[in-house]
Amino acid sequence: MSEREVLELLRENARYSTADIARMTDLEESEVEAVIEELEAAGVVRGYQAVVDWDKLEDERVRAEVELNVRLDRETGYGDIAERLARFPEVTALRLVSGDYDFDMEVEGDSIREVSQFISEKVAPVPEITQTVTHYVMTSYKENGIELGDGEDDDRLSFSP
Repeated sequence: MSEREVLELLRENARYSTADIARMTDLEESEVEAVIEELEAAGVVRGYQAVVDWDKLEDERVRAEVELNVRLDRETGYGDIAERLARFPEVTALRLVSGDYDFDMEVEGDSIREVSQFISEKVAPVPEITQTVTHYVMTSYKENGIELGDGEDDDRLSFSP
């Protein structure tokens, strides 16, 4: 029995029932329930979420990827900065990354103005942050492993020999 198999199935579709997962893994339903309970209790499974295609809704939802550079001192580490930024409800994801900047932060709001104000009034003033670069998401084609859109748009020209 593999916890990994159960996790992969939950990531594929968190709405699978324990009976569905048992069938797909050749486990007993009670074993699947026990594995899921253990994973949740250990904090491995932190929650279940829907993958939303915001472009299908009439309500505007603005998302941005923000690159952050920071300057650390003796009293402040990456974890301290991350803890402070993660508290904001506008921040949907925050990662320490390698490369040209330190943090990759995802932000959501109801308008470009709201996201811009959040970054300029709440994020940029954090003393350790030395630079922010904001990239607004124009269109999402895939979220959390799920392809978005109706799948019927094919812009390729037809070809017949």
